[in-house]
Amino acid sequence: MPIRIPATVAANCRKSPERMAWLEYLPSVVESLTQEWSLELAPAFDTPEVTASFVAPAKRCDGTQAILKIGMPHFEAQSEIDGLRFWSGSPTVQLLETDDALNASLLERCEPGTSLRDLPLPAQDKILATLLRRLWRKPPAPNPFRPLSALTAHWSQETESHRKRWPDEALVRDGLRLFHDLPPTAPAEVLLATDLHAGNILRAQREPWLVIDPKPFVGDPTYDATQHLFNNFDELCANPLDRIHRLADLLDLAPTRLQHWTFARLSAEPRTNWRDQATLHLARSLAP
Repeated sequence: MPIRIPATVAANCRKSPERMAWLEYLPSVVESLTQEWSLELAPAFDTPEVTASFVAPAKRCDGTQAILKIGMPHFEAQSEIDGLRFWSGSPTVQLLETDDALNASLLERCEPGTSLRDLPLPAQDKILATLLRRLWRKPPAPNPFRPLSALTAHWSQETESHRKRWPDEALVRDGLRLFHDLPPTAPAEVLLATDLHAGNILRAQREPWLVIDPKPFVGDPTYDATQHLFNNFDELCANPLDRIHRLADLLDLAPTRLQHWTFARLSAEPRTNWRDQATLHLARSLAP
């Protein structure tokens, strides 16, 4: 079957020669894994959410429904397979097969697979908080996971490279200072998902809800609450402190620290549009 590459994945690959090389070899990698793991493959998912991987429904020779996932070169997602091994299906999808050299995995398929987005926001908050508490475990040493400070340093370097585009230098500098200061003052060091939001939590049969697509780093659990806030951006803009305090209460986190992490990301995280007025207004309203 011809391999169709999702448009969002192809667009993301144009950002670097390394990704373009990955894209060139992707069809042969898909064919090789399909044969090695004895899979019957359906067309790849082609939705706006699929931006950094080839993801397709698959059926094993014993009839088991699964998901084939092959990740592109991506700084944030380098440790996904190691993270799924560590969590071992609790509360994530399980690994069925892996090829670390190809950044490829065969994953448990969630059925019916609808996302947590279908529920009202208060219900999303409670379920996501329950899952985060289960994910937050300290991995034994040695382990393959990078510290959260590696992510904030990576972002800071990219943001500094676009200094001429900053609309408010003082605001960005405040965010960059927090990117430097927050990781080493973490109240605990646990394995984080870093990209957990309602779209990455799916209904399943083995458990009511399972987590997909983690981007693991070790660090401050407070950071892990920010992505859910951002993925409900209108609600965050409407009642920023209420949203922050509600989620902090559910997770037993310090609300001021969650406010600082939220501000740091709003003000200093790399982006395409540095002049988005809603983001600027929200960052200024949450400035320490």
